[in-house]
Amino acid sequence: MVSGNGHDADVLIVGSGAAGLTAALNLAERFQVTVLAKGALNEGSTAWAQGGIAAVLEPGDTFDNHVEDTMVAGAGLNDRDIVEFVVEGAPAAIERLVKLGVPFAQEGNALHLTREGGHSHRRIVHVDDATGWAVQEALQKAAEAHPNITLVPDQVAIDLATSRHEERYSGAGNVWGVYAVDKHSGRVALYTARATILATGGAGRTYLFSTAPRGATGDGIAMAWRAGARVSNMEFMQFHPTCLYNLEVKNFLITEAVRGEGGQLKNPNTGHRFMPDLDPRAELAPRDVVARAIDAEIKRYGLDYVHLDISHQPADFVRHHFPNIHEKLLGLGIDMTTQPIPVVPAQHYTCGGIVVDRDGRTDLPGLYAAGECTQSGLHGANRLASNSLLECFVFGEAAANHIAARWDDLPPVPAIRAWDESRVTDSDEEVVIKQTWTEIRRFMWNYVGIVRTTKRLERAQHRIQLLTREVEEYYGHFRVTPDLIELRNLLQTAELIVRSALHRHESRGLHYTLDYPETDAVPVDTVLVP
Repeated sequence: MVSGNGHDADVLIVGSGAAGLTAALNLAERFQVTVLAKGALNEGSTAWAQGGIAAVLEPGDTFDNHVEDTMVAGAGLNDRDIVEFVVEGAPAAIERLVKLGVPFAQEGNALHLTREGGHSHRRIVHVDDATGWAVQEALQKAAEAHPNITLVPDQVAIDLATSRHEERYSGAGNVWGVYAVDKHSGRVALYTARATILATGGAGRTYLFSTAPRGATGDGIAMAWRAGARVSNMEFMQFHPTCLYNLEVKNFLITEAVRGEGGQLKNPNTGHRFMPDLDPRAELAPRDVVARAIDAEIKRYGLDYVHLDISHQPADFVRHHFPNIHEKLLGLGIDMTTQPIPVVPAQHYTCGGIVVDRDGRTDLPGLYAAGECTQSGLHGANRLASNSLLECFVFGEAAANHIAARWDDLPPVPAIRAWDESRVTDSDEEVVIKQTWTEIRRFMWNYVGIVRTTKRLERAQHRIQLLTREVEEYYGHFRVTPDLIELRNLLQTAELIVRSALHRHESRGLHYTLDYPETDAVPVDTVLVP
């Protein structure tokens, strides 16, 4: 329905992945829910998640084991209460997905569980090697069928509508929805609601090599920051050790499970298997250890990539376990049953984000957030494999439950000003955006990547300051376009990452700096206040 305020709903959700759709389905029994997607509904990160969902389901495994594994991976920076809350919510989340029709792999009468780096037990439920796609499909189908959910694709959110945008200006900091530009018409619409949930995903596209989809430009993090919410732990960018190295095909991930089932990392020139030299866990060491080892090997020998080799396993075993990867690689002329796969590390997951509590509440009244755009205390300094989709289900539901329980306390939406573009013109220089975007991704990769130094970080910071002035001037003069909005958010996110990295004078988890190689005795979150 459309009110005098533009598009009005009870609850507005920005993002149509696992977190957003879980929240929508939990709210729709009682409320009118609008879900905005930046592109197509299935273009977010959820559909790309190959691995699976971690849950304690194996006899002999316990919640304590899963909590411990998560804390160890997170280098002690996790919030134990939150870790327990999420881990204990996992079996029920899996059960709901089964009810929605997700065809998880079975073994006899039970779910087939696989194991990934950092886990002490087999506890990953999966749909072959395309879990995220199946989960996205099931959630989307349920949402599309629900009369109280309105799904709106191709809406690029520009900024949160807050008390500052009320017709009677107020500094109260309430969030009343978002302004978004329609990709097709170019018109800006106002979407209002009594509660807004950001489920916008991560910020991987700040980096040159990333497994994230093109839309992962840190939009929710940047919008929340500009509106006055705190952001935390942005220095912890997870790099997946094994992304396919292919100049034609960007972002194709070779799942952790290939190493879990016996894949070995080798120097392509010498054939030497290098992981056992560096860590007793070899290829099954946590991701940050493996990514740094590959990065060091590439830099030491001037390589473009290293080899990931599972060709010593029986061909049928490989084809059966990794049907999608096998087929994709065959199309590129690589037969993984007989040949090694060329791989490089790539940015994979944003562990930091908007500060939220266990109900998904941010610092701003009326604003909630869930999933990869948040820092909930679950991941600490490094995310444990397959805990990411799990966080989306648990916090998507937690935010929905809190909104439903407190509904009567949420004030109705006041009159909000329409978007003003009376003083801007159409841009005549789209090349500026492309140039700046490429520049950011390159210096972030080189200066704020897997291994850092203070000097490199300061160089990145200096460039960000220069570019910010340019982009702000450009943003002030020209009509907003999806590319300009993303660039502005990308730059803001890069600034938060670099500021956080400079603030941390130690190496911990994913933040590894040559200037401070030791880890401090007491773990402390990096919290940035606007």
